[in-house]
Amino acid sequence: MVASIDKYLSGQSAVMADLKHMVEMVSPTTSTVLVLGETGTGKEMVSRAIHHSSGRTGDLISINCAAIPSELLESELFGHEKGAFTGAEKPRQGRFEMANGGTLFLDEIGDMPISLQSKLLRALEDRTIQRVGGGKDIKVDFRLVCATHQNLKSKVDEGSFRADLYYRINVFPVQLPSLAERKVDLPVLIKAIMENMKAMGDAVDFQFDEDAVAEMMRYSWPGNVRELRNVLERAQVLFAGKTIGATEVRENLLRMKAPKKDQEADFLWQATADLSDPNMANGDVLDKPALPHPSDYRDWFAYFDDMDLRRHLQDIEITLIEAALNKHEGMVSRAAEALKLRRTTLIEKMRKYVIEKPAHSPDA
Repeated sequence: MVASIDKYLSGQSAVMADLKHMVEMVSPTTSTVLVLGETGTGKEMVSRAIHHSSGRTGDLISINCAAIPSELLESELFGHEKGAFTGAEKPRQGRFEMANGGTLFLDEIGDMPISLQSKLLRALEDRTIQRVGGGKDIKVDFRLVCATHQNLKSKVDEGSFRADLYYRINVFPVQLPSLAERKVDLPVLIKAIMENMKAMGDAVDFQFDEDAVAEMMRYSWPGNVRELRNVLERAQVLFAGKTIGATEVRENLLRMKAPKKDQEADFLWQATADLSDPNMANGDVLDKPALPHPSDYRDWFAYFDDMDLRRHLQDIEITLIEAALNKHEGMVSRAAEALKLRRTTLIEKMRKYVIEKPAHSPDA
């Protein structure tokens, strides 16, 4: 079973080890699985790993609920009888019947129209469906795996997703990590994707040098594994037969440029500079984490030779102190509270680093 899971889920990081363990536990059962994760993280690959490790003899049948118009989705899922609507010239099986004996994967279930959610709930509870235009109950034996990048609980609260269906599909939730949370897996992922490209008939004859891999390690990968695959496909077009370096990666392959090599001691803490933005005091939300992910630190020396740790920690401390003072309009007592420091300790640090309160701030 482990070999089957590894075939679909590449990576050796701690978060991927946890994910593989969860997939290994749930695969032999009949429990409904809800795969959660950002767009492009590989939720469909999780469904494949679950299905092919389950022992079910039927097929894995997939459908993206967001990709099919709502007026056609019912027929796609449940099938239709002859004459059910204009153009229905013969009976047709839906995805539930196709998945009989196997697994049904409903991707982006958060986009399923609420009018269809009651029919899905009935199919889950009774294991029977009715085709569009038909009145006969058809028994179906399927294992359900759902996926979404949305917060379904919030959709329940706002009334766009049924609460009873949410609790019915949220039997065994599985959280898929973003690529930024498992950058240590990049070399393994690159190799796996390139092998898959070869298997699909592409002539993959390029390679990355160490500096190129380091450059990709510095990148945030907002599009996750899907973006990585796009980068590799673009690399084959642009650099066939060549060894790709950091400059080519930065200038030609990444849609958002990673920091240059002479900034590598800075990129770990540069995100904290956003905390000092005055707009943060007004409750603005950043579209990226305010602090670097711990994995960036853990894997540092696998890609770089050294780090000025004292300078790094000092710069982080200065940036956060200034950010707290800016947010609280220079009120030292409130800034200290936000930083979980004694007021006297914060004053000592301000003196040590020659940090001044923002102009026109009250004394406190």
